[in-house]
Amino acid sequence: MPTAAPEQVWRIVENQHQNPFEILGSHPIEENGHRRWVVRAYLPDAEAAWVIHPEERSEYPMQQTHHPHFFECEINTEELAANYLLKVKEGEHERVMHDPYAFKSPLLTDYDIYLFSEGNHHRIYEKMGAHLATVDGVEGVYFAVWAPNARNVSIIGDFNTWDGRKHQMRRINGVWDLFIPGLSNGEKYKYEIKNWEGHLYYKSDPYGNQQEVRPATASVVNDLAYTWNDAEWLEQRRQGNPHEQPISVYEVHLGSWLHGSGDTPPENGYVVEVSAKPEARFLTYRELADTLVPYVKKLGYTHVEVMPVAEHPYDGSWGYQVAGYYAPTSRFGTPQDFMYFVDQCHQNGIGIIVDWVPGHFPKDSHGLAYFDGSHLYEHADPRKGEHKEWGTLIFNYARHEVRNFLVSNALFWFDKYHIDGIRVDAVASMLYLDYDRKQGEWVPNQYGGRENLEAVEFLQQLNYLLFGYYPGVLSIAEESTAWANVSRPTYIGGLGFNFKWNMGWMHDILDYFNTDPVYRRYHQNNITFSIWYAYSENFMLALSHDEVVHGKGNLYQKMPGDPWQKFANLRALYAYMFTHPGKKTLFMGMEFGQTTEWNSWLDLDWSLLNHEPHQQLQNFMSELNALYRREPALYTDDFSTNGFEWIDCNDADNSVVSFLRKDKHSDEFLLIVCNFTPNPQYDYWIGVPKPGYYREILNSDAQDYGGSSVGNYGGKATQAWDNPVWPYALSLTLPPLGVLVLKLEAE
Repeated sequence: MPTAAPEQVWRIVENQHQNPFEILGSHPIEENGHRRWVVRAYLPDAEAAWVIHPEERSEYPMQQTHHPHFFECEINTEELAANYLLKVKEGEHERVMHDPYAFKSPLLTDYDIYLFSEGNHHRIYEKMGAHLATVDGVEGVYFAVWAPNARNVSIIGDFNTWDGRKHQMRRINGVWDLFIPGLSNGEKYKYEIKNWEGHLYYKSDPYGNQQEVRPATASVVNDLAYTWNDAEWLEQRRQGNPHEQPISVYEVHLGSWLHGSGDTPPENGYVVEVSAKPEARFLTYRELADTLVPYVKKLGYTHVEVMPVAEHPYDGSWGYQVAGYYAPTSRFGTPQDFMYFVDQCHQNGIGIIVDWVPGHFPKDSHGLAYFDGSHLYEHADPRKGEHKEWGTLIFNYARHEVRNFLVSNALFWFDKYHIDGIRVDAVASMLYLDYDRKQGEWVPNQYGGRENLEAVEFLQQLNYLLFGYYPGVLSIAEESTAWANVSRPTYIGGLGFNFKWNMGWMHDILDYFNTDPVYRRYHQNNITFSIWYAYSENFMLALSHDEVVHGKGNLYQKMPGDPWQKFANLRALYAYMFTHPGKKTLFMGMEFGQTTEWNSWLDLDWSLLNHEPHQQLQNFMSELNALYRREPALYTDDFSTNGFEWIDCNDADNSVVSFLRKDKHSDEFLLIVCNFTPNPQYDYWIGVPKPGYYREILNSDAQDYGGSSVGNYGGKATQAWDNPVWPYALSLTLPPLGVLVLKLEAE
């Protein structure tokens, strides 16, 4: 005799029930002090079904009630364990399975949902998404997704022939969940979401740990299991102070640094040209660990910065239009492969920074856009919720759950992937409500201003938590305006980053070096002005990918003069950059003088290293990194006036500047003299604070680097000088387009 109400059955059959556990699964029936059980199952492909009692091993045939595929039976027993089995006949096949609706207790607790709803569940990724779990002794996968405005949500995948009727989820305060027994790593899945009009949306998991290789878009179950070997690195990082450490970053786009050929990893990949081959393919994370990591180590960089590795649908976006925030892109391998890459970086003394994009996301139908049939992650008002020029949507930072999604995502990469820093993309676009908008196309804040107060609060929360959980890591803002206190602590009203890209220095220095040396005397301010504001933020000097695309040409192309002068200018630019206060970032290819604009579809032009000038520039970068890491005066006091002192910044007629860099923890200092014209300067007097012999520890014009070998024969001794500021002086020969670094030798 049927025990389920017909209207309840109909809601299950039509996939309109928000809590299928109310009717499906096992339910006790109490009569006259006696208990028995009824088991109900909706099995759209079944012709017949039985319940197998877990202890008795007896089979109870199920009856078809109200609908041909709705089954139920009564079992006259006092107790029925949750791990009973269903035997199902589908055509000529029979299979035995656990009933998902027998496991009623959610793994997502009320407290989890409470913290999430107020934006404070810092590890919500451990509950949302797909997770291997064992419930009542049965192994399977637990799914949870936030979709508060959906009418119904189902899990679909190969395991249920992508049929949304088979695994309907339960709604708990806007979150939908279901434990599916028998599933394991590698299962592909999506969420089938219906809005209240019955429209269907097929979505990848916002918290999914892996996705299929594009153009496929299903999420993939992955437990992120990996055995790490970097405990010593992490402890050293925890005790470190990045402000007083050398930070020299190699920015790389993994998809175009180098391609592989066929199925064999390239040998000495950084000097092999393979991009033109028809069988060229992306290197895997593991192959990159075997090629990129040794290359970066050889050149002496302290960190690798990878352009966004979170899953993205379109190669041409360079990763900046993210569809899977919790999944490293499967273009290059599995999550464990990326973990291996990070692990190898750490074992070779290299930190890893990940570009992170919390400012916007694409409109792709499988992603976050209109996720549950409503504007869930984005603002509904396009004046706040859309970047017209970029064709992307803007996160609604005022919504606690959205802010929680992003904050926990940043923490996730540090937790699960052991990364050492994030570079937050396009911060200015987040801070200003009128960013790239005309009058009337934006909505002021509650005080009538243009500041996005919710975004400010989000960034402050992010950085406060990040450094609380992971001391010693980097949080770098790409912020292109004069917003105050970007890299100052949140407790004084700052945004809380510990570094900010110095966009002003980048524009000024490239304008200067793009100028013919004959006219540089009229632009002296371009190379000196940065010192006037150098201590307003904790700056990182960056020559990034943005400066070598969209018709701008590569750095080599920007330099004036013949090929010799171009290389000399590059060496002078890099030497000035590495001796100027601030940490350093250079994009791939700059280290050997890439002669064409970066093309994300091709390799770097590694064949250039068959030519001596490019080899010499690469060797110079290796020496420059070694000098930078070896001399504390170049990095221990980047962010106070104590670490830098001009000797002369006013010799515009000769385009010469000279200054001191000072070690924070000793009396050591370095003397830097830069001549930015192709004319050598002889008997050029430079004041110094102490007498003695100053050894020439770097000359960018050295013959080994491709220079003309003009210099000071290894160093110079001081002479007395009748100068009120500098009692001693050096009479130096300044090489053409050259930078000298000198150090007072101990007596």
